Amino acid sequence: MHFWKRFFDHFSFILLLNLFNEIIGSEVLRPRGVSLSRAPLYNPKNDFTCFDRSKTIPFSQVNDDYCDCPDASDEPGTSACPHGIFYCVNAGFKPMNLASSRVNDGICDCCDGADEYASEPKCINNCAELGQFAREKELQREELLKAGKQLREEFSQKGIQEKQQRKEKLLELEKNKEEADRVKAEKERLKNEAEELENTALDYYRKLEEEQNKQKAETEALKLRVEANAAFNKYDVDQDGKITVSELQQFETFDKDKDGKVSEEEAKYFLNDQEEADSEKFVSDAWNRIKPYLMIESGAFREKTDPDQEAVEEEEEFNEEEKTEEDADDEEDSVKEQQEPEQQEEIPPPIEYDEETQKLVDAATDARNEFSNAESAVRDLESEIRNIKEYLEKDFGPDEEYAPLLGQCFEYVDHEYIYKLCPFDKTVQQPKSGSMETRLGTWGHWSGPDHNKYERMSYERGQACWNGPQRSTIVNISCGSDNKVTSVSEPNKCEYVFEFSTPAACYEIPIEYQESAHDEL
Repeated sequence: MHFWKRFFDHFSFILLLNLFNEIIGSEVLRPRGVSLSRAPLYNPKNDFTCFDRSKTIPFSQVNDDYCDCPDASDEPGTSACPHGIFYCVNAGFKPMNLASSRVNDGICDCCDGADEYASEPKCINNCAELGQFAREKELQREELLKAGKQLREEFSQKGIQEKQQRKEKLLELEKNKEEADRVKAEKERLKNEAEELENTALDYYRKLEEEQNKQKAETEALKLRVEANAAFNKYDVDQDGKITVSELQQFETFDKDKDGKVSEEEAKYFLNDQEEADSEKFVSDAWNRIKPYLMIESGAFREKTDPDQEAVEEEEEFNEEEKTEEDADDEEDSVKEQQEPEQQEEIPPPIEYDEETQKLVDAATDARNEFSNAESAVRDLESEIRNIKEYLEKDFGPDEEYAPLLGQCFEYVDHEYIYKLCPFDKTVQQPKSGSMETRLGTWGHWSGPDHNKYERMSYERGQACWNGPQRSTIVNISCGSDNKVTSVSEPNKCEYVFEFSTPAACYEIPIEYQESAHDEL
């Protein structure tokens, strides 16, 4: 019932307006091309004064097809002044202003044909048909607006409710965090106390371990020196207290490339690139290079083999010949790492504490775990609080009507790409082939005109184009019965435009816009 009442009220208004236009058009005398509002400025009983007050002319010179006034006000109905304005009454449809240069140019611009009064084309007055079509479109728009407003109200209620729930949740979380901070501080105090007792108890074992390590190091050093001295005596052939290159060349052990002889370069390698070494130099510089080869020679190292091992070894020998000296050294280091398990230090068994010390260690471990859990709980609460605050700071429209769009994504598919709009998050483009998506922009801000900034969204800082700027997206928003991306375009390189309809944009037209719309019809 409400719909039909609005329909007849609107239709009656249009009929009265058309009748009024016809009466005014027939009874008010005014020059051709003059609007009703400016008719009083054209009084045929008086001389005409240009609107800019630059001159006054006889009224007979108005619309005489000669431009007298610099502001073109004396020729509203002719094309004499190119910068003048011709007013189309267009009774039954929208009145319009037309550039005077288009008067009598052979093209019917006014739907009533008034602009072509002296030209050849016979313009058909189709203002009534255009008006009827415009009124039908207006009714459709009003119905869409009516349905959309109802959904918008639901969106708004949902958004307001969600924001209120988040506010309440925030208060609860902040209270929980205060308690969690107190627990964390207490757990940290207990941890520090337990660790202090633990450290005091462990000082004895640390000193004991240091002493054991020191003794072990001394034993190892002594063992190393004994082994090195034995080797030194073996290779010091002339027993002059020095080992020379020529002496090492007498032992097949130092034939690194296995070519049947020990070259001077090979011998010098084992002497740390020196010509000779005394016992001290031999222990400090040469022994670490010599020992692995002695162990290989003695069979201390045994590599794993398989049925194809011989073929592998032959290939390795061939490749070895092609290697440089540096490559050979690298390979030798790798072999030593893989083949000298006996050289690696044995992992000492864990220290066994006395019963009382073990209790203190266990207590400190438990205290550390409890503090870690308390610290983690505080971090989780901080993260949740931060997320809620970010939500509450978002602008979801004057009535929170855009809030339900958060967390949703809407797709648009063309012949090549799938485009995706995720309000308050991002816009993306993905080829239909399914390869990686490209971010076209990240949520920036509302960027509509002053009278309604919620007509447009800006998404910025997308992925950079090849040899171009970062991608960006403008989303134009219009009233619609569904949340839907209706089109996507790229008017400029790396700049995208999404058209998006949503009930959230179905709001009442301000009174001033309603009045101007009725005036036009």
